[in-house]
Amino acid sequence: MARDPRTSFAAGRLPPPPWTTRFAPAPTGELHLGHVANALWVWGLARAFGGRVLLRIEDHDRVRCRPEHERAILADLDWLGLEPDRDPSSGAPRVRQSDRNEVYESALGRLERGGEVYVCRCTRREILALSAAAAGEEPRYPGTCRGRGLPADASPMRRVRLPGDLVEFEDLRLGARRQHPDSQCGDLLARDRDGNWTYQFAVAVDDLEQGVDVVVRGEDLLESTGRQILLARRLGRERPPLFLHHPLVYRADGAKLSKSSRDTAIGELRRQGWSAARTLGAAAAAVGLLPQPRPLTLREAAARLAEAGAARAPSA
Repeated sequence: MARDPRTSFAAGRLPPPPWTTRFAPAPTGELHLGHVANALWVWGLARAFGGRVLLRIEDHDRVRCRPEHERAILADLDWLGLEPDRDPSSGAPRVRQSDRNEVYESALGRLERGGEVYVCRCTRREILALSAAAAGEEPRYPGTCRGRGLPADASPMRRVRLPGDLVEFEDLRLGARRQHPDSQCGDLLARDRDGNWTYQFAVAVDDLEQGVDVVVRGEDLLESTGRQILLARRLGRERPPLFLHHPLVYRADGAKLSKSSRDTAIGELRRQGWSAARTLGAAAAAVGLLPQPRPLTLREAAARLAEAGAARAPSA
């Protein structure tokens, strides 16, 4: 196998089996090749190194998420042969964030009792106007409502105070990382103006409550890591999960795939007559697991990840 440096990672730092990871799609559209690449890393690592895969449907956004998208996601996973393991605590084959409101309320309540939550009513437009972020950059919340003491009925929005800590962690593929969440994003929004739980809050709570040991996701979410580590620490998680951020799949024009990329949607590829093996192989080639696209099985993807992990020393 000609090794692609994009697939090299420190497998020696993975926990002893059985450890837990998760595949966590949002039902806001169809799965595309980028999701399949993520699934190959998630299932491939788990099958190669003794982990189990939980399926989490991240439908915290009640406006954009649709039941028909969830049904399509489940059908695509079944067609691809990607079967999740059952949640060890509930025995369920999957978990939906929309069913976990009490869990999030409880977590927010713990933070509120510690004085770490405040009411916010700033709009995104106001935050952008006060931010020095350039176009395309993440705006930092300047703490406008932090000291206002707004009453609970002033807005459904809630923010969690983030300390000014520097967060250092070791990404299994990218190596040592240093992030300063306070300067990146400011205080973290936990619930938005529509009463929805936010991605950052729900994910940190879920990974803690579900006992996720290893988070495997795309490089586009790397900047979220430090703030999620800080939030989990405030919720009582002393040792954060390990993180591995893998390469992304890009279009020919260099743009990252999105759910609007109909030409790479799994449902569309199926309608064109693609096989599951061909789809897995196309996704694998796009992120360096294969030198060229060709049919691939999950077993072979796991073997290739096992070799890629073994090729890098645990301390690298």
